[in-house]
This record gives sequence, C-alpha cells and structure tokens, in this order.
Amino acid sequence: MTGADRPLVLGIETSCDETGVGLVRGGTLIADALASSVDEHARYGGVVPEIAARAHLEAMVPTIERALDRAGLRHRDVDAVAVTAGPGLAGALLVGVAAAKAYALALGVPLHGVHHLAAHVAVDTLEHGPLPRPSVALLVSGGHSSLLLVPDLATEPVVPLGATVDDAAGEAYDKVARLLGMPFPGGPPIDAAAREGRADIAFPRAKAGDGTFDFSFSGLKTAVARWVEARRRAGEPVPVADVAASFQEAVADVLTAKAVAACRSRGVDTLVIGGGVAANSRLRALAAQRCEAAGITLRVPRPGLCTDNGAMVAALGSLRVEAGVEPSPLDLPATSALAL
Repeated sequence: MTGADRPLVLGIETSCDETGVGLVRGGTLIADALASSVDEHARYGGVVPEIAARAHLEAMVPTIERALDRAGLRHRDVDAVAVTAGPGLAGALLVGVAAAKAYALALGVPLHGVHHLAAHVAVDTLEHGPLPRPSVALLVSGGHSSLLLVPDLATEPVVPLGATVDDAAGEAYDKVARLLGMPFPGGPPIDAAAREGRADIAFPRAKAGDGTFDFSFSGLKTAVARWVEARRRAGEPVPVADVAASFQEAVADVLTAKAVAACRSRGVDTLVIGGGVAANSRLRALAAQRCEAAGITLRVPRPGLCTDNGAMVAALGSLRVEAGVEPSPLDLPATSALAL
C-alpha cells in the first residue's frame, strides 16, 4: 500500500482549553489546526470548564475546515475519525465527542475514541517513526504527571507505572507563577525567568527516593510559597529568577530521575516525553543528559506537538485503523476520568 492509498484519519482533541484538529495518513502529519481559549481563562488564573466548552463549540467547525483547507482536502477524503474520549473536562470532552460522532456518521466512516495520554505518546511517531516495543513514556502537563509502560499503542493496553498523588507538575508551575506575579499559563514565563537565575535554593524533592514511580508537587509548591512569604515579611526583595530556576530544577530533577529509574527497572532502552511541560527547556536538557549517561534513547516531540493538539489524536487513530482495531460504537461516551 502506497502512502497515498493509506487511510486518512481526522483527529479531534477537546480535553481542556484547546480545540485541536489533525489529519494524519500512514504516520505522516498532513495538516493540523488549533484554536485556543487560553486568553479567556487568563483573567481567572486557570481554566474555567464552562468557558472552555463554549469555546470548543464555537471553534469546532472553523478549525476542522481550516485543517482541511491547509491540506487541500475535502470532507469526503476522510477515511476515519478519531477523538479524545477522556480524560479531561467533562463539558469540553462532550463537545469533541459529539462533533466526532456527527462527522463519522455523516461521512459514513468509522469512529475511534482514544485516550488522551496514549495520544500524547503516539504523536512522537509523527516525528521519529514507529515506537520501539516496549518503551517508557513520561507524560507531564497541567493535569497529569505519569509514567507509563508502552507495549503496542494500537493493540495492547498501556500500563501505568506511576502518577501524581496531588498536584501535577504543570499545575504547580501555574501556582508558582501566580505567586511570583507571572501570567497564566505559568510554564513559559517560569522557564524564561529561570534562564536568568541560579538554582541555588534548596527546595524539596518529594517522593524522590521512596522506591515508587509516583510524583508529588504540592509540597514543593507550598515550600516555594513559604520561602517567598518569609522574604516579603522580612522586607527583603524576592529574587524571582533564582526562585524560578530553583523550583524548575526541583521539578525536572524528580521527573527525570524517576523516568530513568523506570526504564532501568523494566529493562527498557527508550524513553518518550510528552505533554505540555515536555516543552520546558530544563526538563529536556536534564532528560537528555541523564538518558545519555544511562544508555537510554530519548525521544521528545518538537514543542508544538507537546501541548494538546489534534495531530496526536489523529496519530493514535491512524495506528488503530491500520492495525485493524475494532471501531468505537456511536454511543461512545465522553469520560472525564477515563482509565488507561
């Protein structure tokens, strides 16, 4: 089967505040389009579910049309529709799932509901080719900090190895950024400030040596808050760049140490990092350093594919279609706490 003969999969992602649409054919990204409502949430310092759902509803059709236009394709060229069925914000997921059902039914093509975290892993195949089996994936975002054992994305269950027990890393970034007077979302401004600072404040590394692959960032966030408050009470200036660098180092240290340990414990020599926080410069650099020292191949998508997007959903949908996986029924539910 030539590339042009392989199925074209339309992917729809609406788990949070970004309406993502992607078109993938045989492991190749044909086009993608994104509409974000992040500016509408910034005034509240976090994502407001009702606002996100309304924004998805308004953006869905125009975003799909934009992706098709960029690819020079029409609706009738689509061979299957994939959609994030969970986890995520319930109202936001409902918009995406309803739209995917409507397009699949109208076009007479199969529907594939996919898991948000598995899609974050699958997007790497668009840049680096098929994923070695098995691999370990570290997924880090505003809602997730997870370590997964990945056998075959299309046909075998992904195995959770560890997850956050409280705040996810991205959530901690947002809260620390607010504390330091930085805008939402907090990842980019903290990363930028950290480049000008020194990571010489001894913030805690929770669960670093507990023998599990779980994460905890709530205590780190609290430690940063107490350190900053103590300086302010004493009338001393807060070295924002140093706080940012020290906080970021603590996060990257724990994430990368546990990821490498998970690879070693399972005898796996490939680590994939995905999710919005995977765009962080210090996380990428420290992961590369530690993976090289441990003889582990590191795969990280370009930053634009790390955040939520339709390409990742289409990528996983494409793998499922080409593996002959049974499509989802048209009564596919949107499940906010969908398990792997």
